[in-house]
Amino acid sequence: MTEVNRRDLLAGAAAFAGFATVGLLPGTAAAVTRQRPGASHGPALTTGDKAVVARVDARRALRHLRVLSDQIGWRIAGTDSEHRAAWYTQRVLRDLGYKVKLQPFPVPDKILAEMWGRDAHWQAPGSLQGGTGRVRGDLVDLGAATTVTADLTGKIAVFTRVADKETDQAVAAAARGAAAVLIVNVRSASFPERKAATFTPVLKQEVAIPVLGIAEYHGAEIRKGMRKLSLKATKHTNLTSYNVLAERKANLPNPEGKAVIISAHYDSVPGSPGGNDDGSGTALCLELARALRRLPIQQDLRIYLWGAEELGLVGSRHYVKGLDDAGVKAISGCFQNDMVATSHPPAGTYWLLSLDGKPNTTTTAIQGAAERLGYVDQTKGPVARGASDHQSFAERGIAAGNFSWRGGEAPSQLEPVYHTPEDTVRGNISLERLQVSLELIGCAAYEVARHR
Repeated sequence: MTEVNRRDLLAGAAAFAGFATVGLLPGTAAAVTRQRPGASHGPALTTGDKAVVARVDARRALRHLRVLSDQIGWRIAGTDSEHRAAWYTQRVLRDLGYKVKLQPFPVPDKILAEMWGRDAHWQAPGSLQGGTGRVRGDLVDLGAATTVTADLTGKIAVFTRVADKETDQAVAAAARGAAAVLIVNVRSASFPERKAATFTPVLKQEVAIPVLGIAEYHGAEIRKGMRKLSLKATKHTNLTSYNVLAERKANLPNPEGKAVIISAHYDSVPGSPGGNDDGSGTALCLELARALRRLPIQQDLRIYLWGAEELGLVGSRHYVKGLDDAGVKAISGCFQNDMVATSHPPAGTYWLLSLDGKPNTTTTAIQGAAERLGYVDQTKGPVARGASDHQSFAERGIAAGNFSWRGGEAPSQLEPVYHTPEDTVRGNISLERLQVSLELIGCAAYEVARHR
């Protein structure tokens, strides 16, 4: 036996001893072999699967999700709220023993407004062609009008959005003395089941007052009889967002330096606390980081959390752009988790999404895990779809998939509260679906990571 082989054998023996030191509660070993909730058949788990399933717990992940969504709330790219989420996740991962770094990158300027009213504290984006500052005034509902004859001096005008007429509405209100304009978004004809989210009004001319694009939910609450509103519109400039990059090295020989990535984006859209999108994916990553931190692996494990996904995959594209050819070759696969816990119909199918719709290391691993766990009837794919951070990797030829709960007929079917203020932990999170996601991603990614 050569000295190299001897070291490999000793390293392997020490690492696999991790399976014997899981610290499981009495009865856990039996529990992992029981049929999973919602599964079509009983499990046929590998040793690695059992180690993962015995450790992962959606209730633990929920603790992180409550911090992200309930305590921090809106996590808008480049702002203090997103930074608080970055510091939080960085601290959690470091405490788990991972080597963590923050990777900065620039993001565009923006206007954001906070609003206060009767039992309300909301956020919405403002037009960059509009003004900033503090406003308090009576609310005047003008419906879908595009012209104004009434005196609006010192008041806040509320309009229903009319496509391509946002400028007319804002200019008309400003001309009649309005102190601010709120334009209530309306549902898309393509996806009428989805409630309308906040939006950034793009105006064809400058307007001196704040012009906000508020969500359908905000408009409905205002129209229940709210009389006054206070708001503060602030311009945010010279912004920096961060990717949170955590790694644990393989504790078995890994001569080629291979790595498996488990990832999610931690930012949210303006006005939404991002419970499912994508606080759930972020919390899943943090829980898997805990569950996998001491298990034997033959590939490095990377837990990566992306900033500024909602601006167009900015964070993940920044990371991938910085990889050289060797860095690309080292990545066996990227398991991207985006919206993994919604409690709402129609999003009751767990989709395996690859950019080209073809199977790759990640989707094949998930299919295998689903079969072993008994979840195969709840999954579909692979199906072609981008629009999440897996796309950044696929564009460089890296095996990558996006995994999330979506409608059974098509992955374009999302929960009705997608991107809205109602995407909260209390209103849009299923512990059962989060547990399924944890088990599928954990077993699949670990199966890849524990082999060369």
